[in-house]
Amino acid sequence: MLEAEQLTFAQPGQPLSYVYDLQVAPGEIVVVTGISGAGKSTLLDLIAGFLSPTAGALSLNGDDLLVLPPEKRPVSILFQQDNLFEHLSVAKNLALALPANDRQAKEKIANALDEVGLADYGPRRAHDISGGQKQRVALARTLLRQKPVLLLDEPFASLDDETAREMRALVRCLTDANQWHTLIVSHAKEDVRQLADRLYNLFEGRLNPEVL
Repeated sequence: MLEAEQLTFAQPGQPLSYVYDLQVAPGEIVVVTGISGAGKSTLLDLIAGFLSPTAGALSLNGDDLLVLPPEKRPVSILFQQDNLFEHLSVAKNLALALPANDRQAKEKIANALDEVGLADYGPRRAHDISGGQKQRVALARTLLRQKPVLLLDEPFASLDDETAREMRALVRCLTDANQWHTLIVSHAKEDVRQLADRLYNLFEGRLNPEVL
């Protein structure tokens, strides 16, 4: 279980502090909604280690995550923009998720691409594939990293409706298959309707459980 307990962040010079309490179980997708500026991305940054809380606890299966630097946390992040290196091939982008001396890298990359429906895309340059395909590559990268927590920040906002539906179905399938703890922040009602096992609304710095 991923748990945030009174995880607090106070922005210097701002009167409002954010206090987060939530749980994400293995195989569960939790969606957090809220207006722009409500603090949704701040929550992801705290879990990933990009920001340091002023109080509270963050744990995975009872292990303290706050003592770990970002690169050591069991977390992968999928942003609205996929953050691929455009000049590199898909396979080379994915190879960056693996140790340089991994002798099974080619096989692992091929398997990951197959799992996200891009079996023949390894040689293609990232610049030459669509936005939806780039998001699939980013999910393949998550598979290679084998980290149990997946954070998604407005991941489908730039995709057309059909591609977004396909990506939601893929996230659901991969979360189930890998028992990820998946947390999505989103404005999109379709993300809630299609994906949410549990829903929170972030308002005035607090997470409020919503009935689905």
